[in-house]
Amino acid sequence: MNDDLLNILANSNKDIDNQQLMDYLSGKLSGKERHEVELKMADSEFMNDAMEGLQDFGNKKDVQDYVDQLNGQLKKSLEKKKLRREKRRLKEHPSTYLAILLILLLCLVAFLAVRMYLR
Repeated sequence: MNDDLLNILANSNKDIDNQQLMDYLSGKLSGKERHEVELKMADSEFMNDAMEGLQDFGNKKDVQDYVDQLNGQLKKSLEKKKLRREKRRLKEHPSTYLAILLILLLCLVAFLAVRMYLR
């Protein structure tokens, strides 16, 4: 199977091999292997629901197209969040430095004013 399709399952249950799941979907497993996968899926309600959803696709090419679309949208979303975070970080630093500079200047003016008043 395509590596991109396997990437979608990269953080899935480590008890079930991703390639084995994809072979299960495409019907490439023997009866015994298929039964083993079904037993493992029975332990994970999330995995069972995901497999049922993937099986609803009539054409396996549709699954690949859908996975490519999801991966593309995920990458775009993560990139936008990363750019927003970097922009925010750049905006925070100048204002922080300006605030510190103003506080130091106010302290210096206050010190000089008190010193002149005491003379």
